Amino acid sequence: MDYERSERSAGSLTLPTAIKILVAGGFGVGKTTLVGAVSETRPLRTEEVLTESGVGIDDLSGVEGKNTTTVAMDFGRITISDDLVLYLFGTPGQDRFWFVWDELALGALGAVVLADTRRLADCFPSIDYFEGRGTPFVVAVNCFEGSRRYKLDEVQAALNLDPDVPVLLCDARQRQSGKEVLITLLEHAMKAREARRSG
Repeated sequence: MDYERSERSAGSLTLPTAIKILVAGGFGVGKTTLVGAVSETRPLRTEEVLTESGVGIDDLSGVEGKNTTTVAMDFGRITISDDLVLYLFGTPGQDRFWFVWDELALGALGAVVLADTRRLADCFPSIDYFEGRGTPFVVAVNCFEGSRRYKLDEVQAALNLDPDVPVLLCDARQRQSGKEVLITLLEHAMKAREARRSG
C-alpha cells in the first residue's frame, strides 16, 4: 500500500493521511536544503563533516565549497491540508551510502529527484532507481546561482525521461518553491496510481 489512512478517531478528531515522499539526487544537489526549507518541524539531519578519508571517494566537482554530507537521511514533515501530511525522507547522495535507499523507499508514494544542470549526470542513478522500482517521480531542477539555465524540454531530453515525467524549476531554499514541487509530485503520483488501476 502506498499510503495509509487511519480510521481511528478521538471524539471528532480524525488522523490525517500520512504520505511518505523521498527526496533524492546527486551529492550536494540541495536535498538537505529542500527538506529543511519546507519542513514545519525542525528537520532531523544526519550530516557529518567531510574528512580526508573521503578524498578520492566523494566527488566534489562543482561543489568544492561543500564541507558536510548526509550519511543516513534527512527527515521533515509538512502539512498540506487538514487531512494530508507529507513525511519527507532525504536520501544520501554518495554511492557508498546507497544501501540505505531500499529501506527508505519502502512505502513511498513517490520521489523528487533534484537536479543540478552543472552536474546533470549525477541524477541518473536516482532516475534509474525509481524507474526500476516503478516509483512515480518528478525532476526538480534546483536553480543554483551562476548556473546556466536550460529549457525544461532540453532537460527532459538530456535525461531521456518519459514524456509524462514532470520536470520543473525550483529553488530548494524557498519554502513555497519546495511546496510547489511536492504538490506536482502528489498530482503526478495520483495520476500514475489511477492509470495502474484502470490499466
